[in-house]
Amino acid sequence: MSSFNTSKNSPESKVLTMLAKNAYRKGMFTLASGRQSQHYVNCKPVTLSGLGLSLLSLLLLKHVDKDASAVAGLTLGADPLVSAVVIAGAQAGFSLDALIVRKEAKDHGTGSWLEGPLPEKGALVTVLEDVVTSGGSSLKAVNQLRQAGYLVRQVVAIVDRQEGADIAMKEADIELTSLYLLEDVIARAEDLV
Repeated sequence: MSSFNTSKNSPESKVLTMLAKNAYRKGMFTLASGRQSQHYVNCKPVTLSGLGLSLLSLLLLKHVDKDASAVAGLTLGADPLVSAVVIAGAQAGFSLDALIVRKEAKDHGTGSWLEGPLPEKGALVTVLEDVVTSGGSSLKAVNQLRQAGYLVRQVVAIVDRQEGADIAMKEADIELTSLYLLEDVIARAEDLV
């Protein structure tokens, strides 16, 4: 189990309940990685809700490296996250920019992989992710950012499905920080039944 504030009215507990009610499903699913699973987590019903995103922005911001110039993530799951975290950062006096990493290079104009105000080469960027399974999507973002000349040493995810992302990140010299583990979401979902 993750270690977070489990008191009923804490932001961490409220988000966990939202994830259990609105993001988690049990059944038989094919994941983006191609793997089969009995557990499915789609954070978008939470990350695209006003309350969910406002709470998550503060929880994610706590884990962003204080030396980071930007937060970034692979489109589509990270789009609301990077936007909300930079707003929360600005309100807290923490200057951050948001970068969105495309799944493919733009086929017109500059052909860019990255959207947003680009920091200077060598700047530290923290990657945000909604759900990590094998770590492939996060590492795609990390690799594009590194190829563009940025320093990336951390991925902050909402939910770690506990299926190898931590190992893949370690091999890429990335620290994986997750707000919740899949087992946390499952336990809360079972408590709500």
